[in-house]
Amino acid sequence: MPRMETYQHVAVAVEDSPGSHKALQEAARMAALTGARLSVLHVTSIPMPPPYMGEGGVFLPDPEVMQAAALTWLKEMVQEIPGAQPQVLEGHPPEAVCQWAADNDVDLLVAGAERGRVERLLLGSFALHLARHAPCDIMLARPDKR
Repeated sequence: MPRMETYQHVAVAVEDSPGSHKALQEAARMAALTGARLSVLHVTSIPMPPPYMGEGGVFLPDPEVMQAAALTWLKEMVQEIPGAQPQVLEGHPPEAVCQWAADNDVDLLVAGAERGRVERLLLGSFALHLARHAPCDIMLARPDKR
């Protein structure tokens, strides 16, 4: 009987939402089942200089402070998951995740799927972008119904 290929590197894109929490659970389960490495990704949209914008000089957060805060939050999120490797990315979330997956030999990319119609119209569909552009298999996890 031929040997079944298993996932070697599972990555999951997270934010603070029920769909992301479900995606993290599923990614951890898949990694444990296959013995894969697990990377947990979070993307920040860092404002670029100048350090202020608009009339009245509205100040934007320091990108380094934002990155450090995001990494601290992400480490706390994955502290109970054995072997989970947190990784904070910068840029447009769906593009940053797909590029990171391509650059890091990801076999399975997991994400939450939960946005409503209005959010999809305004923000676009993260899941649809992954389906069209991810360099690997994808799994979409829906949050548990409450």
